[in-house]
Amino acid sequence: MENFKGQPRLPKFAVPKRYDLQLKPDLSACKFAGSISIDVDIVAETRFIVLNAAELSINPGSVSFSPRNSSKVFDPKKVELVEEDEILVLDFAEALPLGLGVLAIGFEGILNDRMKGFYRSTYEHNGEKKNMAVTQFEPADARRSFPCWDEPSFKATFKITLDVPSELVALSNMPVIEEKVNGPLKTVSYQESPIMSTYLVAYVVGLFDYVEDHTSDGIKVRVYCQVGKANQGEFALKVAVRTLELYKDYFAVPYPLPKLDMIAIPDFAAGAMENYGLVTYRETALLYDEQHSAAANKQRVATVVAHELAHQWFGNLVTMEWWTHLWLNEGFATWVSYLATDSIFPEWRIWTQFLDELTDGLRLDGLAESHPIEVEINHAAEIDEIFDAISYRKGASVIRMLQSYLGAECFQRSLASYIKKHAYSNAKTEDLWAALEEGSGEPVTKLMNTWTKQKGYPVVSVKFKDQKLEFEQSQFFSSGWLGDGQWIVPITFCCGSYDKKKSFLLQTKSENYDVKEFASDTNKSAWIKLNVDQTGFYRVKYDEELAARLRYAIENKYLTPTDRFGILDDSFALCMARQLPLTSLLTLMGAYREELDYTVLSNLISITYKVGRIAADARPELMDNINQFFINIFQYSAEKLGWDATQGESHLDSMLRGEILTALAMLGHKETLSEASRRFDAFLKDRNTPLLPPDTRKAAYVAVMQTVTSSNRAGFDSLLKIYRETDLSQEKIRILGSLPSCPDQGIIREVLKFSLSPEVRSQDAMYALAVSKEGREVAWTWFKENWDLILKTYGSGFLITRFVSAVVSPFASFEKVKEVEEFFANRSIPSIARTLKQSLERVNINANWVKSIQAEENLGEAIQELAYRKY
Repeated sequence: MENFKGQPRLPKFAVPKRYDLQLKPDLSACKFAGSISIDVDIVAETRFIVLNAAELSINPGSVSFSPRNSSKVFDPKKVELVEEDEILVLDFAEALPLGLGVLAIGFEGILNDRMKGFYRSTYEHNGEKKNMAVTQFEPADARRSFPCWDEPSFKATFKITLDVPSELVALSNMPVIEEKVNGPLKTVSYQESPIMSTYLVAYVVGLFDYVEDHTSDGIKVRVYCQVGKANQGEFALKVAVRTLELYKDYFAVPYPLPKLDMIAIPDFAAGAMENYGLVTYRETALLYDEQHSAAANKQRVATVVAHELAHQWFGNLVTMEWWTHLWLNEGFATWVSYLATDSIFPEWRIWTQFLDELTDGLRLDGLAESHPIEVEINHAAEIDEIFDAISYRKGASVIRMLQSYLGAECFQRSLASYIKKHAYSNAKTEDLWAALEEGSGEPVTKLMNTWTKQKGYPVVSVKFKDQKLEFEQSQFFSSGWLGDGQWIVPITFCCGSYDKKKSFLLQTKSENYDVKEFASDTNKSAWIKLNVDQTGFYRVKYDEELAARLRYAIENKYLTPTDRFGILDDSFALCMARQLPLTSLLTLMGAYREELDYTVLSNLISITYKVGRIAADARPELMDNINQFFINIFQYSAEKLGWDATQGESHLDSMLRGEILTALAMLGHKETLSEASRRFDAFLKDRNTPLLPPDTRKAAYVAVMQTVTSSNRAGFDSLLKIYRETDLSQEKIRILGSLPSCPDQGIIREVLKFSLSPEVRSQDAMYALAVSKEGREVAWTWFKENWDLILKTYGSGFLITRFVSAVVSPFASFEKVKEVEEFFANRSIPSIARTLKQSLERVNINANWVKSIQAEENLGEAIQELAYRKY
């Protein structure tokens, strides 16, 4: 018995083949009863059956095992639920016969309010508050709804039956085969599923409307949402139908199920969940309202739908063998969602926007407290923390790097053969490498092991000397430390023109490359750009001469948006790591004053926020000039775009307008603040005024909050009124994300208190944590005071990590590190351990950066010159 406790994985002497599950949820009492019959194959001698169960009460008298070819029924002599290991141990008096048998178990459970397992979500119908019952089983919470072998490699088929109130809609992975109404209840039976993992099982019970369409090969696709919101599902429906057809061709395997339902859930922890045939979403990730959603909301819906549908093949049909290989699911679905979105909406130039994913991956992976893409998982509690920028974004970025290296056609062919080979089973990272190696003839395993089995990435330094380029790689850390990792780096570079692109693998610490053939191009003014189009997952550090040429190339618009983005982002990272003075970064930023590309400007904006915060800690007396300089950078694009959309303008301009105006409001630009105030007043009088469409609302809301104080709070109260009146989640989140930008500490305290009130759904509270620099200390005090409540509400899921990182990471002093460590000394829990270490590392990085800026000579003069330079 003791042998089964404290183990990361279940023993393999019994293997499930088929589940026959019957559940009866009670939505008013918030509980459920169930019974399950599992076809089990006893493959090794044992008198035990060990499976997963958590937070269930098992009826011992209902448990029995009946071998297939015997009339004997085995009743366990002991039934023990070990809560700390989430296992159910059945101890029989004698060894069970080898071969197939049926395990029967009766159980009861609670419809919890923690957005995991079988849980309840609330909604309003005709002014009355109601519950719906919903599932969220990934990574390891099917065990909270029924006893099962809750690991990805134990694939089985599922036959599900639900007893529910007869007026409600009941959905599951497969189509309904029969509904029997019996007075106030009905019994709904579903087709048996193909072989699948437990974390993909799903059922939802509630009141819903839907819209429906079909793919060209007859797959029925529906989008379900709250009653009265059906028209908001039309956009996602259109995207889903086109995406399914696209993936069928790309993977060379048809969609495996007869139907696909997508459903919006009001209380939902993640963005969405790819349950086989029944994909669940936050409302913000599925619903799109023509009148009140912004262009950014539209794009979010398209990319999330494309991501979840990619999983129907990559994850559901072929499943990772264990959570160590989670990145195969998430990195791949992230990468391929861009492929699909680009195919459906080429005008969005989504591959340029992919650089935001790349940057998020690079930022997290520049920490000493990062982790390799393939990470050992020794306990179910550790799984949540790896649903992070490494698994998703670094994962997607190394796949893009590999596809770029191997070529698109070869990559697609090899993928199709990988999916065919592993369909309806499980795979590991090395299985994908083997398929790509076979298809390409390249040493994929050797190349990619350096990227997935060790954490971090290189910075490649490049110097130009005697007609040679000298390359040297070293491990990059945001802290400025030098690491000793080494990679096989696919290097690409151009000299003076994109017509001449060179590539090679840097397999050693350093290497020289003769560029005599470019002799005519490597004159004084010719630029040399490494990592063309940012396809490689690494940073580049140029010598001063090459950096100056690139600045000139940016000013003269010689470079592509992706390369302009890369030079800026690498320079920012090098400045944070104290390998580049702030003066150099600011001078480079000045070269972007005529920038109009959405993705480049969006990153420039986020860099100004970060640099502004650090500079305010280091040299507060320079802030007026720094803000003036930043305003100058954005003036050109702001004047070009204005406040009002033009007829037929691009999707990207619609997104950019809001971001630029928000940035100017945050920088205190007077004209922007007064125009925002005028338009906001018009909006208060008429919610449909053309003066404040969804794309510029956030900018106006942020502008309003810049002037709110505890004694002048009209704007704050108006925003709360709009929040309470709207039933659109996207609008609520726009407001929640604007409130904490207020510089008044008393108001920040109110905003944070509001975030934990019943008026804010618990998955949305974190939008209120993005406080102004004046609000950092208030947020930390509030966090400490409310820790017990936060732990109770969020402690069992991944959302608690968002609180820790949002509140701790913005600080920039060594004293604060000590204070935070002391607070958590006796309060830490396993699910935040990694996040807490990463957040404290960020505070140390910020504190060192502040010190280095304080020591920088002539910074004041340089900033004065930049702020008042006439162009």
